[in-house]
Amino acid sequence: MAIGTMRSPDSRESQASREGWVFGDAPVCEVNVVHDDLVAQLKPEVEQVAGVAHLFKALADETRAKIIYALSQAELCVCDVAALVGASKATASYHLRLLSHLGLARYRREGKLVYYRLADGHVVNLVNEALKHVAEQNR
Repeated sequence: MAIGTMRSPDSRESQASREGWVFGDAPVCEVNVVHDDLVAQLKPEVEQVAGVAHLFKALADETRAKIIYALSQAELCVCDVAALVGASKATASYHLRLLSHLGLARYRREGKLVYYRLADGHVVNLVNEALKHVAEQNR
């Protein structure tokens, strides 16, 4: 174990406090002690997480979260998605295009219609787990 130095709050903490996060009530270590052996063991695994942030950014938008849920239930055309989320066709198309570029959704054309579905079962599983989590929090 190595003892490091204390750091002053960074800009992310300041931004978070402006956004309503409360840090004063959160328990914090009274000294800064880094467990080097544990950090060294976990570091390579933690680095692998870097690629998943785009998924959570996509889910962080309420409209996209609704679209992802709807697509987890059925393949839908752009007009259906717009009607489900109460948005214009252009807005729905924007969100669907973004989900497609992020690799979370796939589309196919059928005549003048474009149908979207989730890219794979992993996204469906994530949506289902998130719904379970929210249901447990609301009990």
